Amino acid sequence: MPRPRSLTQDDLAAAALAVIDRDGLAALSMRAVAVRLGMGTMSLYRYVADREQLEGLVVELVLSGVDVRPPHGSWTRQLTALVERVRAAVRAHPEVVPLTLTHRHTSLAVLRWSEAVLAVLAGAGFTGRHRVVALRALLGYVIGSIQMEHLGPLSGAGTARMAELPREEFPLLAETAVEGRRVPVAEEFGEGLAVMLAGLRALARGAE
Repeated sequence: MPRPRSLTQDDLAAAALAVIDRDGLAALSMRAVAVRLGMGTMSLYRYVADREQLEGLVVELVLSGVDVRPPHGSWTRQLTALVERVRAAVRAHPEVVPLTLTHRHTSLAVLRWSEAVLAVLAGAGFTGRHRVVALRALLGYVIGSIQMEHLGPLSGAGTARMAELPREEFPLLAETAVEGRRVPVAEEFGEGLAVMLAGLRALARGAE
C-alpha cells in the first residue's frame, strides 16, 4: 500500500512560492521545491504532476485571499477597489506576475476576480467588445504596472540615468525623468489607474 499523503496543496504552494521569492521564477523546479520540503524529487511526484501544476498552486495561494466583493459606490470606485486588492496581493510576490497570465484560464482565483470585474462593467453598461476591451485594459494595467514597479521603478537606476541624459538631445525625457523620481509608487499607480478609468468612462459614453 502507498504511504498516506502528508502534505497539503497549500504546503506545496508555500514551498514553491518560497523558491520563487528567494531565487526568481526561473529557479522554480520540481527538484528545488523537493529540496525546500526536505524530500526526494521523485517523492514530490506523488503530489503534483509537473512544474505547471506547481505554478497553478502558487497562483491560487497568492490570489485566493483577494476579496472579490465590490464595495458600495460608483462603478469606478468598485473597479478601483478590485484592482487595488489584486495589486496588493501580487506586488508582495512580483515574480509571480507572469504566472497570473499563463494560468488565467485555469486559476479559480483569477476567474473569480475577472467575473467580479465583468459584473461591475456590465452594471455600468459595458456590452460586447467594449466589455472585452475594458477587461483587457484593466488586466494589462495592473499586470504591467507591477512589472514596471518591480523591474524599472521610478526611483531606480534607470530613471536616474535618464535624468542625466544630455538636455540638448533629450530635453523632455531628461526633464520627465527628474520629475518621475519624485513620484511615490502609490501615487504613480493611483493616478495611472484614474487615467485608465477616465478612458473607460469615455468608452462607455461612446457606446451609448
